[in-house]
Amino acid sequence: MKRIHVVAAVIRGADGRILIARRADTQHQGGLWEFPGGKVEEGESVAAALARELREELGIEVTASRPLIKVGHDYPDKQVLLDVWEVSGFSGEPHGAEGQPLAWVSPRELAQYDFPEANQPIVAAARLPDQYLITPEGLEVPQMLRGIQKAVAGGIRLVQLRAPDMYDPKYRDVAVDAAGLCAGKAQLMLKGPLEWLGDFPSAGWHLTAAQLRKYASKGRPFPKERWLAASCHTAEELALAEQMGVDFVTLSPVQATRTHPDAVPLGWDQAAGLIAGFRHPVFLLGGVGPEDRERAWQAGAQGVAGIRAFWPEG
Repeated sequence: MKRIHVVAAVIRGADGRILIARRADTQHQGGLWEFPGGKVEEGESVAAALARELREELGIEVTASRPLIKVGHDYPDKQVLLDVWEVSGFSGEPHGAEGQPLAWVSPRELAQYDFPEANQPIVAAARLPDQYLITPEGLEVPQMLRGIQKAVAGGIRLVQLRAPDMYDPKYRDVAVDAAGLCAGKAQLMLKGPLEWLGDFPSAGWHLTAAQLRKYASKGRPFPKERWLAASCHTAEELALAEQMGVDFVTLSPVQATRTHPDAVPLGWDQAAGLIAGFRHPVFLLGGVGPEDRERAWQAGAQGVAGIRAFWPEG
C-alpha cells in the first residue's frame, strides 16, 4: 500500500492562537478537527503543496513557514505521512473557502478538541515550545530557584527540574517551589520515582532511559492530560518511548559535551535518521544551544534542549 503524502499546517496568529478546521461529516474521519492542508500532488514540492492548499482552503498566502514534525500513521484503510509545517506569517484573512468551520484556539485549548488519532503528535508539537531548559547540577536551592524564575521571565516555557545530586526529600521541596514559579507561565517536568506522581498533579514527568526499560511494557502511567517525556539515546529506546505512549523525548548526545565526555555523539545525520523513524516531538540535546534551533528543525526536531546553554547568567 502506497503511503499518501499529506502536507498540514499549524497556522499561528500574532496572538499565539492556532487555526484549526472541522472535517465535513462525509469525509474520512468526518466531524473531527484537523490542521488545514491536503495531499501533495505527484511532482509537487511540499512548500508548493502547502501554499496551494492554504490558498484553496483558507484564501491566504503563506509568507513565513518552517518544518515542524513528520508523522507516519497507518489506518486500517490507508497509510499516510503527515508532513507538518508551522506557518507564522501569511497575508489575507483566513476563511473556510470550502464551507468548513474554523476556530482560533490557544495551544492549551487544543487538547480539548477531538482530532484524528494520527494528529495527536501534531497537537503535542503545536503546544510545545522549541526550547527545553534542564536545570544544572550542583546549585544551591536559592540559586536554582532564582535561575528558574529568571528563565521563565525570559520566555522559557518548558523546564526540567534535574538535580541528581539532591537527596529525595530536598528535591521534593524544591519541586513544590519550582511548580509555584512555573504556574501559568511554563510547564514543569519532574524526574523521580513514579510513586511521586500523585503528589505533583500540575507537573509533567520526564523518565530516565532506565525507567523506560523498566516500565514501557506497562504503558502510560497517567492520563493524556499530563505531559510524559523520556530521555532516549538509541533507536531501541525510542521504540520503548513509543510503546509507553510518551508525548515527547530528548535525544542525546548530538555532539560531545563536558557533562558526559564518555558518551559517543550521534552527530546531526544519525540524529535526523532516528527522528525520521519516530512519530513524536523530539528535542535534540548535547552540545547544542539556542543558535542550533534552525538546524534542529531541518533535522526534523521540535527544537533544542540544554543545560548551561539555556541557563540564565548571574
